[in-house]
Amino acid sequence: MSHQSELISTDITAYLAQHERKELLRFLTCGSVDDGKSTLIGRLLHDSKMIYEDQLAAIQKDSQKVGTTGDKIDLALLVDGLQAEREQGITIDVAYRYFSTSKRKFIIADTPGHEQYTRNMATGASTCDLAVILIDARHGVQVQTRRHSFITSLLGIRHIVVAVNKMDLVDYSEERFEEIKKDYLEFRKNLPDAEFHFIPMSALDGDNVVNNSTNMEWYDGPTLMWLLENVELAEDKNYQDFRLPVQYVNRPNLNFRGFCGTIASGVVRKGDEIIVLPSRKKSRVKSIVTYEEELELAFSDMAITLTLEDEIDVSRGDMIVHRDNQPAVTDEFEATVVWMIEEPLLPGKLYDFKLAGKTVSGRINAIKHQIDVNTLAENPSPSLELNEIGVCEISVDQPVCVDAYTKNRNTGSFIVIDRLSNVTVGGGMISSDATTKKRRNRSSTTHVTREERAARYGQKPATVMFIGVSGSGKSTLAHGLERRLFDLGRVSTVLDGKAMRLGISKDLPHDAEGRAENLRRSAHVARFINDSGLICCAAFVAPNPDSREHAISVIGKDNCHIIYLNPPIEVCQQRDPSGIYAAAEATGSADIPGISFPYAPPENVALELDTDALSVEDCLDKVVELMQETGILNAR
Repeated sequence: MSHQSELISTDITAYLAQHERKELLRFLTCGSVDDGKSTLIGRLLHDSKMIYEDQLAAIQKDSQKVGTTGDKIDLALLVDGLQAEREQGITIDVAYRYFSTSKRKFIIADTPGHEQYTRNMATGASTCDLAVILIDARHGVQVQTRRHSFITSLLGIRHIVVAVNKMDLVDYSEERFEEIKKDYLEFRKNLPDAEFHFIPMSALDGDNVVNNSTNMEWYDGPTLMWLLENVELAEDKNYQDFRLPVQYVNRPNLNFRGFCGTIASGVVRKGDEIIVLPSRKKSRVKSIVTYEEELELAFSDMAITLTLEDEIDVSRGDMIVHRDNQPAVTDEFEATVVWMIEEPLLPGKLYDFKLAGKTVSGRINAIKHQIDVNTLAENPSPSLELNEIGVCEISVDQPVCVDAYTKNRNTGSFIVIDRLSNVTVGGGMISSDATTKKRRNRSSTTHVTREERAARYGQKPATVMFIGVSGSGKSTLAHGLERRLFDLGRVSTVLDGKAMRLGISKDLPHDAEGRAENLRRSAHVARFINDSGLICCAAFVAPNPDSREHAISVIGKDNCHIIYLNPPIEVCQQRDPSGIYAAAEATGSADIPGISFPYAPPENVALELDTDALSVEDCLDKVVELMQETGILNAR
């Protein structure tokens, strides 16, 4: 919708020409749930006279039916078009609205505030120049406020308006506004530099949205509309690096062969020396053609057709650039990835990657770390869940042309596509690139870390140690757990006390001290298994409290999970899998835990199971549930 102008009735051609020359600003509204994003957009349209009379009448009627704003008109209904959105009073999908003023044209993306719809927010922000982050004056900076602020900075949005909304509900308090401003500034210290503006407002009543508020005379800054009309955008454009991804080869006749596409960045002129990547064929620009005319030069965001002086092979997906200013051509790069579906990201799984109009197959080899959006801390993680953000190492099956995202948003970003469902599952911003040769050199000089192995296997390395007297079911559950994990696609192995005695511990006696030493030695083996990225399913009698504590300290308190099996001793004697109870009865041995000497139950255990009352499957269900709760297993 366009602004009111006398030219519409007097000279429509002049009006359309004037409208076409206006600068376009894309911006989004984001923030936590119920901060008033949709209401703000409705207020912008209403106070700018951008609503038709029949629209306004329909909204007034719906406002009475929905009843979320009392006697006042609910302007959020202008944007929340889905029935579910109106019923719940929330935004679910990204809603786009278009309007203009005498100075600019605008495209608004109203994005959801709920955490489960963060992927929609990231989608809406990906093409925007400015972000309006709303904060409810009653609640201040929330988790979702921080998440959206981080995503906007991650996506390279350099103009941020922090709108402290619903000031009418805090009596237009200047102290409350300054308190929220201080909290937000403290959080943004670790975010990339951007231009920040803070505005106190009431979207429902129109304070400081289009018109200055008479209720907050202490605020002498601009209104939101003034900022939208006057924020400087020219410096955000990249006019240095010419990049033209070829989208179509136009061959209408034998005398014309042009290469069509939208300029991702930079400026191109007739006569410029160019190179086509990845083939590296060189030529010069012969002409720059558009639908209407032939141009002397073209620049970022223009859709053009280039013809070249030489007949060289150029295909869809190639990139035309200046000879002296080229992007990286690589099959490996590092990127920050936003994961957008409930099924977790799987390192090593084959995905499709769409970069600058070219689609290639590839894999996310490893997740270097996951970023906590609340604290911006970098934490090791084997996978990325829905809405999580992580820095990943990616390799693709054929070379692609990439720039760092901070340098070029169009050639530094990509989407991840599931090959089976064709659903977009993630979006990424390239942070650096490395050739295959660099990767080989790096691999020869750098050790593979425990975290990298964990990321590759999709699990947290840990030791699950079953302890108890002979016949309690330790080995049975250890091997059963290995089978369960194998069927789940995990990597694990069994470490059995009896097997240890056939090798490393074959010199030890079978008395209490020998059993304790066997456990101490085995703890180092379990630690080695965990350091290799594997889950260790251990089975030991472990009758001595001191040796158990030593094993836990060696393996690591957070990595060692003790499961105590405590069926009645009579049941264990009846099972007698190793025949030690029968042998003891015949020989009078004094080395049988629980018979010859007391078995000291552990004081602190992760789980205690009576294997007489529970079946093997029931026990394994409880163990797997424990492993999921403690983060050893991440749901796939």
